[in-house]
Order: sequence, then structure tokens, then C-alpha cells
Amino acid sequence: MTTEPKNLHWVKSSYSNNGGSCVEWAPAHATTTGTIPVRDSKNPSGPVLNLPVNAFTSFTAGVKAGELGTA
Repeated sequence: MTTEPKNLHWVKSSYSNNGGSCVEWAPAHATTTGTIPVRDSKNPSGPVLNLPVNAFTSFTAGVKAGELGTA
């Protein structure tokens, strides 16, 4: 986890469904760093996870395929 890089354009996940459990990501950051910042939209000043692009891609594929279950 890191502090938030400056000047990121955050995008809310389309899977959030306005239910309060929202994840935001900054996809444009991957072009320059090879990582994708991810954060909790309810805590925008909180910690940021910087995930390698391949890890983020695998994670989102698992979510879309329903392979990760529910909490």
C-alpha cells in the first residue's frame, strides 16, 4: 500500500452497483508505471493498492467469471 499518487483520474468500478461497497481504480497510471492504483471510494484519502497490471487483469477476470465468491 502507498499514499495516492498525485493527479490521478479515478474511475468507479461498474460492479459497485451504488451499494456503498465501491472500488475505484486509475487505469491511465498503468501506461507509465506498469501498475494500477486501486482504492476504496468511501475513503479517498486512505491507502492505495498499486497492483501489477497482470495481477489486476487476473483479478478482474475472476470477478467477472464469478470465481471469487461473495463476502
